[in-house]
Amino acid sequence: MVSPPARLTWILLAHSVVTQLITFVLRPTMSYRALELGVPSAGLGALAASFAFAPLLLALPAGHLVDRVGERRVMVFGALCMTASSLAFVALGGHVAGLLCGSVLLGIGHLGCVVGQQALVANASSRAAYDTAFGRYTFAASLGQAVGPALILLFGGGSRIPHTGLIFASSLAGAALLVALSAALPAGSRPGPAAARHVEGVTGLLRLPGLLRALTTSCIVLSAVDITLAYLPALGTERDLTSGTVGLLLTVRGSASMISRFLLGRLAARMGRRRLLVTSTLGAGAAIALMPVDLPLWTLVTLLVLAGLGLGVGQPLTMSWLAEAAPPGLRGRAMSLRLVGNRTGQIVLPSAAGLLAAGLGAAGVLYATGLTLGWAAFSARNLPIDSASS
Repeated sequence: MVSPPARLTWILLAHSVVTQLITFVLRPTMSYRALELGVPSAGLGALAASFAFAPLLLALPAGHLVDRVGERRVMVFGALCMTASSLAFVALGGHVAGLLCGSVLLGIGHLGCVVGQQALVANASSRAAYDTAFGRYTFAASLGQAVGPALILLFGGGSRIPHTGLIFASSLAGAALLVALSAALPAGSRPGPAAARHVEGVTGLLRLPGLLRALTTSCIVLSAVDITLAYLPALGTERDLTSGTVGLLLTVRGSASMISRFLLGRLAARMGRRRLLVTSTLGAGAAIALMPVDLPLWTLVTLLVLAGLGLGVGQPLTMSWLAEAAPPGLRGRAMSLRLVGNRTGQIVLPSAAGLLAAGLGAAGVLYATGLTLGWAAFSARNLPIDSASS
C-alpha cells in the first residue's frame, strides 16, 4: 500500500503535470487561432498578457485564501476555472474577444492551481529538502510543459496552422482529470495560534534582504518562457517551419528544463544558489538572442536546449528561498507574492514585446528578450541566497 506522504507526492506531481500540460497546449494554440483570425504580430503580445492580467489582481488574495482554508479548496477552484477556459475556447474561440475570455479564465485557473501546489510543497517538505522538493515539483511542471506543445503534432502538425478547434475540444478531458486530482488531495493543514502570532504579513516579506532582486529575476525568466511560447510560432511562420516542427522545438525547450530541475538539488549544493541562478540566466539569454539568426535547424534545436536548461532553474530556486524565509502560516502569501511579480512581468514584457514586434517582427522580440535576461543575470549577482545550499 502507498503511504499517505507518498500518495500526496504522486497526486501533487500529477496535478502539476496536468496543469502545465493544459496551459502549454492551449497558449500556443491561442496564438495559432489568433493567426487564423488575422491578428497581427503586435496583437499576440496583448493576447499573451491577458493570461496574466486577472491573476495579477488576485494573486495575493489567493495566497491568503490558501493560508486560511487550505490548499485543496483553492486547487479545486483553479481546476474548475481551467475547465471553464476550455469551454470558452470551444464555444467562443472564433472571435478575438472569445480568445481573450478563455485566456483570462485560463490565467485564473492556473493561478489557483499553482499557488496551492507551491504552498503544499513548502508546507509538506522539510527545510533541508526544499531545493530537491521544488526541483521535483518544477520537473513535473516541465514535463507538462514539454508534453503540451507536442500534442500539436496529433492535430495537424504537418501544416503551418494545426486544427485548433480539435485541440480546444480535447483540452476538456485534461481539465476533467485535473478536477478529479484536486478532489483527491488531502484537506491540508493550517497554522495554529502559536504559528499565527509570528506571522508578519506581506510587509514582513517585503523587508527580506534581496527580495526585490529575486522577484525581478523570477518574473523576467518566466516572461522569457511566455515570449518564447508566443513568438516561436510567429518566427516559425516567417521561416516556413511547420507547426509540428515548432511544437517539437517547444518540447525540446521544456524537456531541457526538466533536466535542470531534476538535478537542481545537486547543482545548488555544488554551485550555490546565487552562482547557479546567475550562470543559468545568462546562458538562457545568450541562447534566445541567437535564435533569430538564420541558422540550420539542428543549431536552433541546440539553442533551445541551452535556453531550456537555463530557464528551468530560476523558478524553483526562488520558490525554495521564499519557502525557507517564510514562517508557517505565511507560505501561501509568500508564493503568491512571487506570482504577483511574475504576473507583472507577464503583462509588461509581452506587451512591450508586441510593440517591438510591430516594427521589428518576432526576431526583434527575441533579441530584446535575450538582452533582458542578461540584465537579470547581472542584477542577481548580489542575491543573498547561498546559505541554504551550503
